[in-house]
Amino acid sequence: MESKSELLSDATIINSQLPTLVDLVLTEAKNQGASAAEAAASVGQGLSASVRLGEVETVEHNRDKDLGVTVFFGHRSGSASTSDFNESAVRDSVRAACSIARYMAEDECVGLADADKLAKEIPDLDLYHPWNPGTEQAISIARQCEDAARCVDARIQNSEGATVSSHEGLVVYGNSDGFLGTLPTTRHSLSCSVIAQDAQGMQRDYWYSVARDAGELEDAEQIGNKAGRRALRRLGARKLGTRETPIIYEAPVASSLLSHLASALSGTNLYREASFLLDHLDKKIFPDHVRILEQPHLQKAMGSAPFDSEGVATIASDLVANGVLQHYLLDSYSARKLGLQTTGNAGGVHNMMIEPGDHDLDGLLRQMGTGLLVTELIGFGVNTVTGDYSRGATGFWVDNGEIAFPVEEITVAGNLKDMFQELVATGNDVDTRGNIRSGSILIGNMTVAGN
Repeated sequence: MESKSELLSDATIINSQLPTLVDLVLTEAKNQGASAAEAAASVGQGLSASVRLGEVETVEHNRDKDLGVTVFFGHRSGSASTSDFNESAVRDSVRAACSIARYMAEDECVGLADADKLAKEIPDLDLYHPWNPGTEQAISIARQCEDAARCVDARIQNSEGATVSSHEGLVVYGNSDGFLGTLPTTRHSLSCSVIAQDAQGMQRDYWYSVARDAGELEDAEQIGNKAGRRALRRLGARKLGTRETPIIYEAPVASSLLSHLASALSGTNLYREASFLLDHLDKKIFPDHVRILEQPHLQKAMGSAPFDSEGVATIASDLVANGVLQHYLLDSYSARKLGLQTTGNAGGVHNMMIEPGDHDLDGLLRQMGTGLLVTELIGFGVNTVTGDYSRGATGFWVDNGEIAFPVEEITVAGNLKDMFQELVATGNDVDTRGNIRSGSILIGNMTVAGN
């Protein structure tokens, strides 16, 4: 088996070649008669180690590389990709893209991002912190995490395991307008999932930590302890009768509501008229107190990036202010289709966040009084065209601001337009582990379908 140090040495050599590969693509595209071209080269490597019940289940070393090219002949475009970085393979890929472009119908919206939108300065966002723990250390950390979960209580009788993952990568993007940007990143994680059992049955729950810098991961014992306690508190879960009730989405699942918003505001869905928020620009879609922003330049954050996948500079902006939609999420193509300007969202959002309120989760529970706390969502029943929303869920029934008992086998349903308007409060317990950040969210009224 290759050692980690050998993998790193090889990757370092490859990384130094990426700008040269991109330059080769752009030169070859010009020689082939293309009016414009863009290329993105990437390399990555990682380690993942999983244990279950103290035994090693999997150890995976991965290495990947990719080169994608898009060429333009006026308003016709063609794309090709390869994982072979040899010069002949790169040239073949460019020729393949050019051949495809010549057969494509013209589309006046295709083309590179406008040159004046490209990033002129690329700030250091501190996104690269290689860890390289090695196989034995990764296994040891995973065991420590799972052991902590299993020691929480004798009722933790089974486990789905604990996993340590470490990944580092580099992307270089360039185009024929002279832009060349590099983005080195790392992502490290530690997770644990265990099963609690009593006379009434079994319940599973989990916890995890993610960070750019492994030194900022939660302690292995803390993660295991949280996973164990979360599984235990679900024992004795009951079913509910169908009802209308307020609902709190716990922070780790509340971000899913913002992901549905991002999908509805994506340029692709808008120009295809497949969004329930079509023609809602400058309209109120949330109550006055709601502010949702994008913060692409947060240091070490999982969604940070100085430029998008077209080289367009990312900027901090309000997506929703005082409940009013300020702008859509557009790349260059969708912006042209809609007669607008790119918002620097080619490839998605960058640290989308709802502004937190004054209360933590306990405070939101007291504010709600009686209702449902959702801690896990199951399945995906969301219609982006209509906004209709229906998902399986588990969580806790809350009475007089206190958790009364766990619940399972329920469905929460509504329409996202109504749910957004019914957003009563957001907690300050912000989950920062992903690209979309949110505290717990209190929705004033939804349908809970049960018995």
